[in-house]
Amino acid sequence: MIRRYLREPGKYFAILGMVPKVFMAYQLWFWIGLVLSTIGMAILYFFWRAVYGSTAEIAGLTLNTTITYILLAQVFRPLTDIDLIFEFGYNLREGGIIHQLLRPINFQAMYYAQNLGGLSTQLLLQIPMALVATFVFGLHWPTNIVVWGAFLVSALLGFTALYFFVYCVACLTFYTTEVWGLGVLFFGMSIFLSGGLVPLAMMPDWLQTIVVSIPFAQALALPINILTGITPLNEVTHVWLTQFLWVLGLWIASNLIFRVAIRKVTVQGG
Repeated sequence: MIRRYLREPGKYFAILGMVPKVFMAYQLWFWIGLVLSTIGMAILYFFWRAVYGSTAEIAGLTLNTTITYILLAQVFRPLTDIDLIFEFGYNLREGGIIHQLLRPINFQAMYYAQNLGGLSTQLLLQIPMALVATFVFGLHWPTNIVVWGAFLVSALLGFTALYFFVYCVACLTFYTTEVWGLGVLFFGMSIFLSGGLVPLAMMPDWLQTIVVSIPFAQALALPINILTGITPLNEVTHVWLTQFLWVLGLWIASNLIFRVAIRKVTVQGG
């Protein structure tokens, strides 16, 4: 029995290790994505410089702080890239969901390992973007090791919370035969509500209330706030606690929702 439990984590590490091989198989998409991401970063950079053209401070944030926030948000954007909706939809359409459910492995943990591996790979592939941000747009990276440590913990907690939230939404695919609309809607919401385009501090109070009430910002805005100094270190513990509660609550909710949704599986193929 002890050996069986010791072998259990190895299954998920194996899944995590396969993800980089999948990414490396599509090198053309990497270069296309790099070009598009660089263009998007340039647009946001010059947009915010224009916004600050007639003022030195907005919502307590200076131009340098905002530019640093936006550039870092673009570099660490993979923290919000959790593609479970299309993944579930594809496997339901092709019939692969049946084989996955029959495997002697936890379905949710399998996808978490897969997405964690995807996150690690995408962050490595963001190195060219980080170089562009540094040498072209003048990004100044934080040098405080404690800040980086706080950021990494917050990023992992936020990513995990968002994963369980996306898992809940992805369970809706068991009730439909077409997921494209749901996936595109969710993707669009994540871009804005994660705080990747506009810092949370600049949003109206009513919009901030909405944004902090859903977990998109937990994965990107809160960790980046720590990295840029918008959130001081003496408030980090509170941020971690909030994110942990999100993780715990959404983990429970995702398991309950999955138990109900799995009874409605409709396989179109396979």
